[in-house]
Amino acid sequence: MNQKLLQKARLLLLTTSILSFASPVFAGEKLKIFILAGQSNTVGHANQHTLATLYRPGDERDKKLTQLVFKADSGLSPEALEEQLERARKIDELTGGISNDKIKAMSDGPKKTAVEAELKKLNEAYDAYTNKVISSCVVSDRVYISSIADGNKRSGPLTVGFGGNPTKIGPEFSFGLSMAQKLDGPILLIKTSWGGKSINYDFRPPSAGAYTLNDKQKEAKNAADIRKNAGLNWRMMNEAIGEVLKDLKKYHPAYDATVGHEMAGFVWFQGFNDQFSDEFRENYRDVMVHFIKDVRKEYDTPDMPFVIGVLGTNMTKEGVDKNAVSVAQREAAKAPEFKDNVTSVESYQVYDLGARAVYDKGWAKNFAVWRAIGSDRPYHYLGSGTFFARLGDSFATAMAELIGKQKK
Repeated sequence: MNQKLLQKARLLLLTTSILSFASPVFAGEKLKIFILAGQSNTVGHANQHTLATLYRPGDERDKKLTQLVFKADSGLSPEALEEQLERARKIDELTGGISNDKIKAMSDGPKKTAVEAELKKLNEAYDAYTNKVISSCVVSDRVYISSIADGNKRSGPLTVGFGGNPTKIGPEFSFGLSMAQKLDGPILLIKTSWGGKSINYDFRPPSAGAYTLNDKQKEAKNAADIRKNAGLNWRMMNEAIGEVLKDLKKYHPAYDATVGHEMAGFVWFQGFNDQFSDEFRENYRDVMVHFIKDVRKEYDTPDMPFVIGVLGTNMTKEGVDKNAVSVAQREAAKAPEFKDNVTSVESYQVYDLGARAVYDKGWAKNFAVWRAIGSDRPYHYLGSGTFFARLGDSFATAMAELIGKQKK
């Protein structure tokens, strides 16, 4: 073989290797589809960069999660996180927090100019670290997602940005990455989530029967609309899923129509808006059972593995045990007809207590520190990236266990 032919052969081999690495082929593997649905905490309100708090020392599981969600060559570390938090503490010390009161109280002059110059350097370094965290997040080549998270409708390879807006995450990120560690073949997530929705009314499944208006609703001018819109999010959820199922190749390039797909599992994380009505609380268990049965009927998968995320905004076992909705979610998962194919995951067990400590200390006075750790109020689990990374991984572990039981 002459030199030119040898060079061409080497180039062809290199090109083929690169393409094989960039576009994995899953010969004979069905596309595994997982649905994630619920309200605002399925939507997800954690800013992407708060994932870096997984580097806080002392938790071996968090250490493993850093290897799941960040690229191997990210350069992120516990030391880099502590440097960021130290910068944040200095910023808060100089500014007085979100109000910027300390700067506002200073008279113009050399001292104020020097402080502002120091703040400029600190903020530039702070922002650079934040951007580095975001750019270091994994982009999967095996897991794709089609997502509705309130107004943030996107699809593509799984990475950060599929939360409440393109800068946020929910449980989908670590769930998909963790499932890819546990299963072979291509994976597609379909996420349908809208904030402020109940299962008793908004996600009401058909077999639960017609929604009964309360006395106030019966007297309302829009009573007909209230009755008509019962179950609207149930219908929207299935319409969105149906659109994806019509064109699976569009949503996952590795889909092979000759091999097909399977509805591999469903994750439900919701409950907050069912807490505030006696009727909604009392009906939750039964409506949840109807929901699971109707989902399985809709997708012709009688034993579809189903994971229920138990509402855990009460933070502790004692608090969650007193929450009627949380108890109802556990009871639904334990229904005799769901043995070995439905389970529940306790979200309070992965609550970010470190973020809560900063929040309770006074997030406004410690705003730069807070922005590095959390993003939202307690009802959104503080918008903690650590919480959502832990939760998604917990969902995946529970899902894999159910799948394993069905294979026995």
